[in-house]
Amino acid sequence: MGAAHHHEHHEGESLAEAAQRAFERAGEQWTPMRAQIFAALSSSAKPASAYDLAEAVSKVTGRRVAANSVYRILDVFVAANLARRVESANAYIANTHPDCEHDCIFLVCDSCGQASHVDDDGLTGAVRQAAEKAGFTRLRPVIEVRGSCATCSEGDVA
Repeated sequence: MGAAHHHEHHEGESLAEAAQRAFERAGEQWTPMRAQIFAALSSSAKPASAYDLAEAVSKVTGRRVAANSVYRILDVFVAANLARRVESANAYIANTHPDCEHDCIFLVCDSCGQASHVDDDGLTGAVRQAAEKAGFTRLRPVIEVRGSCATCSEGDVA
């Protein structure tokens, strides 16, 4: 089994502050709209689409926010390590440890839509090595495992 990666997870105000610090270190501005998008993303119980986030921020601000604008902000968040994209769901989750760069292995529940992640640097390192050996550069491994989370699996037991 590969080595687990240990880091400090943030939540609530601590997460917002860590995200802002990481974003500004990446040379980006923490604007009110970006803060609102991040707040909506970090408060979402499951991976959120740009449309979900646009709707949530529109409700809070009382003005329409376009999904295209949210997509652009999410792209910047991903590049700055503030968010991760769950490829198979075309949705995003807040990175609860934006100061730490590593690859995530997502566990996506097909029943409830929840997504969590585990860190296994040994596994993702092996994927990186295999890709580099095949001539790939600028790697971003995407590993997603689909199935049923523990809560949904409990309901499947007969």
